[in-house]
Amino acid sequence: MRILELGFKNLNSLAGEWKINFNHTSFTSDGIFAIIGPTGAGKTTILDALCLALYGRTPRLKSISKTENEIMSRHTGECYAEVTFETQAGRVRCRWSQRRARSRPGGDLQPPRRECANAITNEVLESKLDGFTARVEELTGMDYARFTRSMLLAQGGFTAFLNASPDERAPILEQLTGMEIYSDISKTVHARTVAERSQLERLEAELAGLHLLDEAAGSRSRRP
Repeated sequence: MRILELGFKNLNSLAGEWKINFNHTSFTSDGIFAIIGPTGAGKTTILDALCLALYGRTPRLKSISKTENEIMSRHTGECYAEVTFETQAGRVRCRWSQRRARSRPGGDLQPPRRECANAITNEVLESKLDGFTARVEELTGMDYARFTRSMLLAQGGFTAFLNASPDERAPILEQLTGMEIYSDISKTVHARTVAERSQLERLEAELAGLHLLDEAAGSRSRRP
């Protein structure tokens, strides 16, 4: 999964509309970059927007509904988070949004909206709330828990990842590094080894049941 673009509006302290193009040379030239700034500058909000666009929730805010939204900037009437990413399935755009009645700061919260679409053709792939998460998991290969443990480690999450059991870490590391093929090879080799060992044991058992004739008995058996 490769993040291409991220856009959001009125999230936490970052009021207004913001867009980040991760294809820009500022991000691609060195291959690595850091999100830095003083406390309260909005660093984690960028990660919130990414997680919100995909899964409709964030590590810092477990519930966003018609009656509760603590991530929308104060004194604003609408917010959204949108991410464009690329996988083996192609380029996909996911968007989460919520507004108040008539988009006024004092209006009642309206139900959140979510949409997943082909980023090239704009064909809508999913827009129903009950099917959206399943579609994102299908496209990214990660559910919310795996995404926040690997692609987006929240504060304190890195320690949790390090303390996870090998069985929990292995699938994540395989997915991040593209090493699934070696896991498949290992399973194939193991299955072949078991089969060949079983065949060898069968042949050894058959051989043990055979009694070799001594030279005298062999001579008598060859007489006409």
